[in-house]
Amino acid sequence: MTDTPPDRLSVNPKSPHHDAEALKRGVGVRFNGVEKTNVDEYCVTEGWIRVAAGKTMNRAGDPLTIKLKGKVEPYFKNEAPEP
Repeated sequence: MTDTPPDRLSVNPKSPHHDAEALKRGVGVRFNGVEKTNVDEYCVTEGWIRVAAGKTMNRAGDPLTIKLKGKVEPYFKNEAPEP
């Protein structure tokens, strides 16, 4: 695994952008210079994050999200595990 987080990552296991190894290592996100702890998905190249819109759920029981545009800076919180 590299020292840079993936370009796009989702915490939802149903998403094609879900990466369990990266999430296990711990990924933090700074959005427009502010630490965000409620990010459901992000994309660095397109410059957006998805965050939950309160406690509202859709029909499938997943939280409704809103997309916010800005500067996205993901980073790993923990060191890479030794092989």
